[in-house]
Amino acid sequence: MKWEENVRRVVPYVPGEQPNKPNMIKLNTNECPYPPAPGVQKAIAGMQSEDFRLYPDPGAEVLVQGLADYYGLKKEQVFVGVGSDDVISMAFLTFFQGGKPILFPDITYSFYDVWAQLYRIPYETCALDEDFRIRPEDYKRANGGVIFPNPNAPTGVYESLELVEEIVQANRDVVVIVDEAYIDFGGKTALPLIEKYDNLLVVQTFSKSRAMAGMRIGFAMGSEKLIGYLNDVKFSFNSYTMNRPALALGIEALKDKAYFGEITGKIIATRERVKRELKTLGFTFPDSLANFIFASHQQLPAQEIFRALKEKDIYVRYWNKPRINNFLRITVGTDEEMEILLSFLKEYINKRMGEKTC
Repeated sequence: MKWEENVRRVVPYVPGEQPNKPNMIKLNTNECPYPPAPGVQKAIAGMQSEDFRLYPDPGAEVLVQGLADYYGLKKEQVFVGVGSDDVISMAFLTFFQGGKPILFPDITYSFYDVWAQLYRIPYETCALDEDFRIRPEDYKRANGGVIFPNPNAPTGVYESLELVEEIVQANRDVVVIVDEAYIDFGGKTALPLIEKYDNLLVVQTFSKSRAMAGMRIGFAMGSEKLIGYLNDVKFSFNSYTMNRPALALGIEALKDKAYFGEITGKIIATRERVKRELKTLGFTFPDSLANFIFASHQQLPAQEIFRALKEKDIYVRYWNKPRINNFLRITVGTDEEMEILLSFLKEYINKRMGEKTC
């Protein structure tokens, strides 16, 4: 058809499978296995018709101020959006317009190249080393901007603040975005560096550690100038990005620091225990500081294990891509869920190893 010549075509991002089966164990999309804070649940029950009938505050002032107070910033240093995906998308549209290729790791969040294609931004990937770590020297060349997650996805590898600062320092003429979707599970945030570097944008989310993936709340923190430019693009794109329930519930989530510490602590403890158990079953993996483990079995193909788990309604994430096609990304669920996973893996691996020796 003639009209198709004018269509913008991209290879879309493929999200994790969203099954809906009774008694399934869903460990494929890095959702929090625990409910949101009690105050969030109470606020949901108290929602009124005005929370749905009226437009939200375009500036999302209540949430912006709440985040500023929580992190010790000025409200002019905070930007909010519909999940960190929306925030990063706005950042691509705002800051990566210099014509030179932007840089990000070759194994990373697979939305980055999709946004680059969508917005017609040239990009180049920098290969992680054999341990899935960033080589900072790869980012010390001419570019139009830099983005990387820390901890990385899907590997879970956390890079030190010294390495982060080395990359930011080497790229003072462009914007550097550190995507900290998983920072609350053991790493140290790069947030203190925004006072030193006005070109650094730190992005976080309520989806993982605050158990609110369904509400879609993301935010960025940076210099007042960076945030000002982001808001200019946002208001030119869509003034009403955050809905009223999300704003109200986001504030409630910030209030309960004790509960936040409790559930992140549970996830960290479960993760460390599962690491030990997986090692005894013959799995290897980079040391994860996220809410997932990126594991490869020494003798059985990842795709085979993925299919065997799926047949039992246990869902993990698998990518048939170069360098990572023998790894499974396993979200850390509750202790009960992980016990079911580990029990199945033990039985399945023992059976398959017995077949191999016959």
